[in-house]
Amino acid sequence: MKASNFEQPVSSAHLDNINSSWPDYYDHQAVISKDERLQRFYQAGVATPETIIANTPMVAMDFETTGLSVEEDEIVSIGVVPFSLQRIFCRESRHWLVKPANKLQESSVVIHGITHSDINTAPDLELILEEILKLLASKLVVVHYRFIEREFLARALLRRLGESIAFPVIDTMDLEQRILVKNQRLIDRVLGKPLGSLRLGDCRTRYGLPQYQAHHALTDALATAELFQAQVAHFFTPDTPVKELWY
Repeated sequence: MKASNFEQPVSSAHLDNINSSWPDYYDHQAVISKDERLQRFYQAGVATPETIIANTPMVAMDFETTGLSVEEDEIVSIGVVPFSLQRIFCRESRHWLVKPANKLQESSVVIHGITHSDINTAPDLELILEEILKLLASKLVVVHYRFIEREFLARALLRRLGESIAFPVIDTMDLEQRILVKNQRLIDRVLGKPLGSLRLGDCRTRYGLPQYQAHHALTDALATAELFQAQVAHFFTPDTPVKELWY
């Protein structure tokens, strides 16, 4: 795909099609982005498709939101955890509460436990955007279900800056589904037996990882980083090129 063909993508369906062209996409966006923070983010670059995962700096990211609609809902907390295949860099991890423009919904408060009093003094996303982008710059983002973090951040920036953001992600939920399908017994396929649960906690259980409190952005980001390390250790190799893992 030529750089001139890139548009401002928002939907994951569009982003998935970029795949092997991510370095070209970053080069192009570094030139056309109007916001200086986005320019610096893209100028930092991204791994080439052939880069092996062992040589790729990564960052796990998780959002809690007011709901699941990218069009109507907003981010209320962000957890970011830098890591590699060997280490979790806890001291560099960050967690933010973010003040949404709209009131919290009772249904989401029940899930993440973040209340109006928690976010009364929280900043708008734009005030912490530079700090977030610095943590993400030049790293490969790892999430558990890519249709939340990448799309919510893209939409949030489009609302605030008039321009979006896009970056490749490794999706541990998608990897787990691929692993379950590959290892499903023939008899189970014939009988139509469903695959195992793809919830983050259930995926971790299959690797003997401990259970953490769910629906806290920082804890879920840490849980996602550990899950990916386990998936690579059991079903991939450190020499796996990122093009086989990312979207």
